[in-house]
Amino acid sequence: MSEIQDRRPQPALNALVVGASQGIGLGFVKQLLADDRVGTVYGTYRRPASAQGLLALAEAHPNLIGLPVDVTDEDSIAAAIAQIQPRTAQLHRVVYCVGVLHDGDFQPEKSLRQITSENLVRSFQTNAVGAALVVKHLLPLLKHDQPSLFAAISAKVGSLGDNRLGGWYGYRASKAALNMLIKTAALEYARRSPQTTLALLHPGTTDTRLSEPFQRGVPPEKLFTVERTVAQLMAVMDGLTPADSGEFFNWDGKRLPW
Repeated sequence: MSEIQDRRPQPALNALVVGASQGIGLGFVKQLLADDRVGTVYGTYRRPASAQGLLALAEAHPNLIGLPVDVTDEDSIAAAIAQIQPRTAQLHRVVYCVGVLHDGDFQPEKSLRQITSENLVRSFQTNAVGAALVVKHLLPLLKHDQPSLFAAISAKVGSLGDNRLGGWYGYRASKAALNMLIKTAALEYARRSPQTTLALLHPGTTDTRLSEPFQRGVPPEKLFTVERTVAQLMAVMDGLTPADSGEFFNWDGKRLPW
């Protein structure tokens, strides 16, 4: 009887990628669409003008649904999740890929004199607060009798124990805040949704718009393509269980210091 049960087809996994318009997020969408285990994929974007690749994919793949979301606006997050619930009762894999490091005059601080409250708030809202709000509203979709996973793309520079160079105050601090928020949420999820794993992932230096101004000096073998980064992180996520919830992992699966 157990052999017959083991051979039964498994239910399709439903996935959500927050911040899917480009870079690592769009890479996740593409690999999830190519994954035979996956049924419906939801991908969020902030502006249609910067999400042409995602929207074109949605036209070609009926199982991909694009949702406009501004992670700095809780009402926007709640509205998007309210659109998912009537279509999909359960989510099994969620990846938070939204992050800001630079944008025009908004640049990482090299010294204390460059810190401004406005830029610090922007870093925290996008890199940390948005993820916490997504986790808050997703609980009903992640709480079910099948394994589910929420993974947030963090960064090694957010590790206090690994900080030996300084600088990048807002980005470092917001990623450290992200780590603490997800670690804390993992403890609550363990009580309320024990089948859910919450994890933080460092993708390595990936050839995206976010890292482009800072790639000089990075050895070619340490500058990953988006495809390689996503494949590596997918492999890490596939190996996680609730016993790993609240932990911080490198792209190769090794645990990182807080």
